Amino acid sequence: MMKKLRKSQARELTPREIVKELDKYIIGQNAAKKSVAIAIRNRWRRLQTSDQMREEIMPNNIILIGPTGVGKTEIARRLAKLVNAPFIKVEASKFTEVGYVGRDVESMVRDLMEFSVNMLKGEKADEVQDKATRQVEDRILDLLLPPIRRKQQNEQNSQAVEDAVETDDNKATREKFRDKLRNGEMEDRVLELDVTTSSMPAMQVFGPFNTEEMGMNIQEMFGNIMPKKTKKRKMTIAEARAHIMQEETQKLIDTDSVLKEALERVENSGIVFIDEIDKIAGERGHSGGPDVSREGVQRDLLPIVEGSTVLTKYGMVKTDHILFIASGAFHVAKPSDLIPELQGRFPIRVELESLTEEDFVKILTIPQNALITQYTALLATEQVTLNFNKDAIREIAKLAAEVNSQVENIGARRLHTIMTTLLEEILFDAPDKYSGTTINITRDMVEDALSGIIKNKDLSRYVL
Repeated sequence: MMKKLRKSQARELTPREIVKELDKYIIGQNAAKKSVAIAIRNRWRRLQTSDQMREEIMPNNIILIGPTGVGKTEIARRLAKLVNAPFIKVEASKFTEVGYVGRDVESMVRDLMEFSVNMLKGEKADEVQDKATRQVEDRILDLLLPPIRRKQQNEQNSQAVEDAVETDDNKATREKFRDKLRNGEMEDRVLELDVTTSSMPAMQVFGPFNTEEMGMNIQEMFGNIMPKKTKKRKMTIAEARAHIMQEETQKLIDTDSVLKEALERVENSGIVFIDEIDKIAGERGHSGGPDVSREGVQRDLLPIVEGSTVLTKYGMVKTDHILFIASGAFHVAKPSDLIPELQGRFPIRVELESLTEEDFVKILTIPQNALITQYTALLATEQVTLNFNKDAIREIAKLAAEVNSQVENIGARRLHTIMTTLLEEILFDAPDKYSGTTINITRDMVEDALSGIIKNKDLSRYVL
């Protein structure tokens, strides 16, 4: 089992390789990248140890401290994609203390398990795609050209039975149709397809619980008991292909193995990113008001982070080795305002730096998903070529840093608002006025479009 588990782990990247990959999308924040890279590598190292030691090694959970828009969430999100691990992002402020109306903290584990199952199903669907495609073709051909059936006598009980016979002519015609299907020549042809529908009526559950907390999915449970009904539906071959593909893929996927592997991934590779953890930190020693609920959420969160077993509709999930990455701006509260037990479960704390003008220049140009690259690609769909001069990029970065310092520091998100304001007229008029042209964005254009807003503090507060 251990060999299988190790194979299921994503690429065994070294910390240096992880940082190098994160550098493609996130500018700066080397301390944070280094910390998460070590945490991820330690998970792989843990799996190489003996069975007894493996259970003793706990993950080093991390708190990322820094203002909004400096890359806290992006680091966690890119990290999960990089190592192909189940990942969810939750906001601590959305949870409420047990006994209050709202989401309970265990829902994050249920959501993580759901994500892992869907991720595995997607992977398995890719693996069986070729076989499923062939079976879809066969089913469509059976509808277009039903096999010839003949009656023959059964030697044992002398009863007439039917069996399908494929003649040479029928086979040749079938292959011609197959070629046409593959060439897309019959997509608009209408078929009559048997579609399965559930006869179960809509149900509503009342009470202070949901079906997940009951450890079962009521809809699915009664859906299996109630008889299935089939009805004929007319649809084009293109529509029928998508419908049949889903059915055939589900038949080829071993659900039990998917659930087993999904559980292993959650328990050994799962990552939960808890954003806005500073919102549930109150001044210790103060009681009453919302602080009671904040501390209650922390105490509910504690067993999940420490390691407990959570009931999901897919079975019991152990949280002992799930990696928790928390983040918060901590403008008002401090990490020391969290309850001591929770502080102890987040031993690694990394402070992210505020972004400078130079960082904004790099953010606009270097990452694979840089804003300038995105807008250039968007306008290319309208046959508009967009070029940014170096001076224009520098001016955009300068204005972003200026507004962040004067109004409120929202980090790299300020670049989104500035770029949208700058390119608003071009984006609006692109299909009518600029199709087939090249537009060079210069420093003067940036100043003309934005300098008035920047100078008017009240206007920049609302527009940018």
